[in-house]
Amino acid sequence: MADAALWQRYQDWLYYHDELGLYLDISRMRFDDSFVAAMQPKFEQAFKDMAALEGGAIANPDENRMVGHYWLRDPDLAPTPALKQEISKTLDAIDAFAQKVHSGEIHPPGAAKFTDILSIGIGGSALGPQFVASALAPESPPLAIHFFDNTDPAGFDRVINQLGDRLASTLVIVITKSGGTPETRNGMIEAKQAFADRQLDFARQAVAITLPGSKMDDLAKSEHWLATFPMFDWVGGRTSELSAVGLLDAALQGVDIRAMLDGAKTIDIATRVPRLKENPAALLALSWYYAGNGKGEKDMVVLPYKDSLLLFSRYLQQLVMESLGKEKDLDGKTVYQGIAVYGNKGTTDQHAYVQQLREGVPNFFLTFIEVLKDREGASVEVESGVTAGDYLSGLLQGTRQALYENQRDSITVTIPAVTARHVGALIALYERAVGFYGFLVHINAYHQPGVEAGKKAAAAILDLQTRVIQVLKQEGQPLSLEALAAKAGAADQIETIYKIVRHLAANQRGVLLAGNPGEPSSLQVRAE
Repeated sequence: MADAALWQRYQDWLYYHDELGLYLDISRMRFDDSFVAAMQPKFEQAFKDMAALEGGAIANPDENRMVGHYWLRDPDLAPTPALKQEISKTLDAIDAFAQKVHSGEIHPPGAAKFTDILSIGIGGSALGPQFVASALAPESPPLAIHFFDNTDPAGFDRVINQLGDRLASTLVIVITKSGGTPETRNGMIEAKQAFADRQLDFARQAVAITLPGSKMDDLAKSEHWLATFPMFDWVGGRTSELSAVGLLDAALQGVDIRAMLDGAKTIDIATRVPRLKENPAALLALSWYYAGNGKGEKDMVVLPYKDSLLLFSRYLQQLVMESLGKEKDLDGKTVYQGIAVYGNKGTTDQHAYVQQLREGVPNFFLTFIEVLKDREGASVEVESGVTAGDYLSGLLQGTRQALYENQRDSITVTIPAVTARHVGALIALYERAVGFYGFLVHINAYHQPGVEAGKKAAAAILDLQTRVIQVLKQEGQPLSLEALAAKAGAADQIETIYKIVRHLAANQRGVLLAGNPGEPSSLQVRAE
């Protein structure tokens, strides 16, 4: 396409939000007018579906739940006065708690103020807070933040060792809907032990964010933790950053959470417009559908050209892939939907995998995240008339052009600066785009049966481990893997048992292995 035609296409498809100064450019997605016309009926239905969702329709039939993360940033839209009051009350409580921690009115037993946060959660209870901390926390925050976001013992040790003596002035925030999520429970138990090892009172430095009446809520209240904040059953983990899940961490770090909510609310309003070209989330969904033929046939590569937005692609991995990665559609038909997301940041990745993006397998489309403002204050010239920020902008534009010249499609989202308001807007924009795309491909974007299947499989393996240990203790003599499996009532799970005993032996957990590790069938297993 000639330069003049490209310039006209850019103008035809450029979306601009005047209040936010946000641009969305989909002109380098090579769809034509006939594609847009064919998609129009789908979008007309999607706009109606989105309106019903926001009105309180049951959108998660597996759990009979509404989906209402939109109400978090505009409580007036909540379907009942009670929900409206609950949202506003929680936000006020977060503000008040953060102010009291910052002033020292709420403080640890042995110090004048809290110095650090240990945030314990997984999935949406970690990825959102991590992204916002990386993007928005000031250089010298009132409280520095650390995360337990896995069940890796060495990871726990590393964080506790980093805290060192500051564990005595660390505020622990445990984030879990029920208290039953194993990774979060394990992190809490490990943190409690670390406190006990140093003769510290965990309860006097702990806060819970959980469903009212949950096991975690009961535990926190029975042990007299500092505070509890509610999670809502109508907010999924991957859309929970603008609830207490993300806002408490952010407020304690000195982030303007009201500005984040305002940015999200502003985008929500823009994405309620039932006209494709005037709705940025619908434009994103249109582009995703075109790129992957409505079947996720191409990956979404996300490249933020700003160090502070490094974790945005990681945050989007869960939001997009957990929402859209579904085996069945709403009619129960097998469809295998989803869009794979990966990315890091520009220009770092121009020295990593942009070579493949331009000349390798064309199995992707790219999203550039551009930030207009380079820094606070003036920049030194690295060449005559050129700053480092000019290079950053030039490399983005050059990569976009080079990719398009080789038939690689891209989207560019541009914001004026990385502020709390604009981060809130980005979160809302992609939440809404995921919702629209889910409606377009007729899947439920608000449940995650595959995640639950993995949890159930893990629980079964741990149950088998208990049986294996019991058999070894009862037998008191070496057993082959085959004999051990038979006695544990799991003759068809020899490989799983092999991996269980190998792990136990490596950690001196009362199991000894004799034989050639390279020939598992030769191994003899016994209790130590």
